[in-house]
Amino acid sequence: MDSCLSIDEVAKRTGLTAHTLRYYERIGLVAPIARLAGGQRRYASRDVAWIEFLLRLRTTRMSISQMQAFATLRGAGDGTVAARRRMLEAHLADVLADIEAKRQAAQALQAKIAHYQALEAAELSGRDPSRA
Repeated sequence: MDSCLSIDEVAKRTGLTAHTLRYYERIGLVAPIARLAGGQRRYASRDVAWIEFLLRLRTTRMSISQMQAFATLRGAGDGTVAARRRMLEAHLADVLADIEAKRQAAQALQAKIAHYQALEAAELSGRDPSRA
């Protein structure tokens, strides 16, 4: 094994708890981790790279069930590359739609904030704020 990290080391590196790492393994997001004779998990660099990718998916609000489906495809090998790509493309479309919706919401908030700033400025200058 190229890099053998303990669960605590991986937890520190990824920001996940040891409990979450064990959970990810239990539900199939992470393939079974190699163990020492005493049963302690030893993570290879490829395991950590996969966990870091899962964290990026989680950041995009991909659901656990979607990540499980992706992990299942990944575990099935290279014959699933096209299916994995399609899955990521569909998720990217969802993420981009969410970004656009948030951009529009942010613009509406900015406009409302500017409106209230104008009302406050008018009030401070002694003008009738209802006319601003």
